[in-house]
Amino acid sequence: MGKLAVFSALVLLSVISLEAQQVRLENLQGKTILVFTPHPDDDVFGAGGTIALLNRNRNKIYIVVYTNDDKGSYDPEMNSQRLAQIRRAEQEASEGQLGTPKDNIMWMGYDDGMLEYAAQPKLTEEATAIIRRLRPDVLLSVDPGEWYERWHKSDHRMAAFNTIDAVRAAEFWLYFPNQKLQQHLEPYKVPEMYFFYPSAQEANYFVNIDDVAELKFDAAAKQVSQFEPAVNKYRPDWTAEDLKNAKEEMRKEQTKKDGHYVEAFRYATGFVQY
Repeated sequence: MGKLAVFSALVLLSVISLEAQQVRLENLQGKTILVFTPHPDDDVFGAGGTIALLNRNRNKIYIVVYTNDDKGSYDPEMNSQRLAQIRRAEQEASEGQLGTPKDNIMWMGYDDGMLEYAAQPKLTEEATAIIRRLRPDVLLSVDPGEWYERWHKSDHRMAAFNTIDAVRAAEFWLYFPNQKLQQHLEPYKVPEMYFFYPSAQEANYFVNIDDVAELKFDAAAKQVSQFEPAVNKYRPDWTAEDLKNAKEEMRKEQTKKDGHYVEAFRYATGFVQY
């Protein structure tokens, strides 16, 4: 592609970006929002306040959970089957606190830590089918940006890259043509994407969550098994003191900008196709 064509494409993308952001993400109403999350907690930790605001505005939120998170416990008496059940119940309670119906949570069912070893291209095909079926106005996912390749959790890396691969595949019907021919799933181009867990260098969009910050912390606290002391020796609920300390830590760790609680994203409207 020539330099003039590249420049024209970049200008067009900038215009599209400005037009798309005339209505801010948190102010959308009546839209379909699709969220891909590596584990049953990353959606809440990374974008829980934004999800709460979107639910408050009567958007339809769908959460796709790649893994059952059945490995992340130090408790020697825990087993994978039990942990998967615990994490599923916690996720439903957590997202329920944010206003997302249990029926809108989809589980891809991969084992924790094994997403990179899932059959390819089956994993991409599964995510592509979800995008084509739900046809979201907005997609949220873990950031697949270049800095994110350094992330130490393999499920995060794979969920990030697989989701963006599926977004691209969904546009072109010759990727997984069986979905059109047999399942009647038409190609679909995702208009807007917001990637949570961005690097500080690449964050370009911030949602003020002051009004729902405590709701987010309450929702995150439903993920009891993800926190100390339950991660070392499982127990199904908090003591009052431990809960107080956990929420205080969440308040301290939550991203802030200009004195406000915010959630950071990297915003994008398309791909470089050259």
